[in-house]
Amino acid sequence: MKFIRTAIPDVIICAPKIVEDERGYFFESFRQDKLEAFLGFSLNFCQDNESKSSFGVLRGLHYQLPPYSQTKLVRVTEGRILDIVVDIRKDSPTFGKHVSVALDAESKKQLFVPKGFAHGFAVLSEFAVFTYKVDNYYSPDCDRGIAYNDAELNIDWKLPVDKIQLSPKDLNQPAFSEAEYFESKINLYKK
Repeated sequence: MKFIRTAIPDVIICAPKIVEDERGYFFESFRQDKLEAFLGFSLNFCQDNESKSSFGVLRGLHYQLPPYSQTKLVRVTEGRILDIVVDIRKDSPTFGKHVSVALDAESKKQLFVPKGFAHGFAVLSEFAVFTYKVDNYYSPDCDRGIAYNDAELNIDWKLPVDKIQLSPKDLNQPAFSEAEYFESKINLYKK
């Protein structure tokens, strides 16, 4: 597996080595030891999640505050999405910046999203199946979000505005300037 730092260095693209022949293919979709060696700290994923969404569905921008903040390892097993990650760590040099990465079933790339980031995705294919590992359980009391169309963030979701489908929750998220941020990068990788 190859690990590639994005424009925000803590957000990592994980590109697997795919072995193909006339019978099909094989690849390691997750190797904890290799990812930990690259990151320099331990991971403790405790839950896998999966969602299926149709074209135009936009989920996000979501995050959880401490002590239930989550590190995520996300991938697409069917279809294609645009994945967006926003740095919400106040003392970070990339605070308020975002990266966008196209993920699809064909390339099998994954995205490592550390604690301290808001996350969302938009479905660009007819439908997409999105799976992800998390290192902490969901907490309704710590659940937060940011408006997907915040002018300050200026995110291009690669969808026509009239095709975007949002949940009632995502229709009512606060602006970036009104969101709750992570105060520090310290201890974000610990529960």
